[in-house]
Amino acid sequence: MNSVPNPINPIAIEFGPISIHWYGVIIALGASLGLYLAIHEGKKRGIASDTLVDLIMYALPIAIISARVYYVVFEWPYFKNHLNQIPAIWNGGIAIHGGLIGAIVTAIIFTRKRNISFWKVADITAPGILLAQAIGRWGNFINQEAHGGPVSRTFLEHLHLPAFIINQMYIDGLYFHPTFLYESIWSFTGVIILLTIRKKFALQLGELFLCYLVWYSTGRFFIEGMRTDSLMLTPHLRMAQVISILIISFCITFGIFRKYKYLSKERFAK
Repeated sequence: MNSVPNPINPIAIEFGPISIHWYGVIIALGASLGLYLAIHEGKKRGIASDTLVDLIMYALPIAIISARVYYVVFEWPYFKNHLNQIPAIWNGGIAIHGGLIGAIVTAIIFTRKRNISFWKVADITAPGILLAQAIGRWGNFINQEAHGGPVSRTFLEHLHLPAFIINQMYIDGLYFHPTFLYESIWSFTGVIILLTIRKKFALQLGELFLCYLVWYSTGRFFIEGMRTDSLMLTPHLRMAQVISILIISFCITFGIFRKYKYLSKERFAK
């Protein structure tokens, strides 16, 4: 008989009254590696490293705040009675779609003020953003959140998962689908695909960023359907799935429109 697994301590380091949570450490690691990937590409595309560092210094905190605000708005029936919990992001509860909204708006304002192309910067940063998301999901793993419905330990063992993942999926007497892992793998795969596309194909400005949005949103739509902690738009509509469909529809429509406009200009020039 298997003993009851002990969960991983969510606190990485303690200095007296100060606690550093794994959740924050993992998010910081993802952001740092994503920035490194963007800087590497930016050097090839004529965007200075300092520019990208300045951008993330604005975009990251704004993205975290907007991700938290997004989450709190949809969980307001709880937070209105627990106002002291609103700032406690180390306990989880940030929504990636809210973070993307904040980051994109920040990037648009930033690039306009610096007089550089938003689409160029978006293409440069797209694989890094997806890498940060892939790594950030492991913060959900530590907090035992963003999981799917209950399954058996045998089911998880048949997925050939390491014991530390299986044990961490034991929550309140049940084992759960590691949907955080599914999304992390999907995002890591997307990073490889985006880097390959960028290397092998001559893309129009902005197309790589649109590819990123479509890839992530497609995976998120299906994985969200497995989760038990979804933010709900209505009793039957999951917010992340609705947003994912809207993003996919917009990106495909906008991409076709830009391609048609570009080809029309070429024909006119001839």
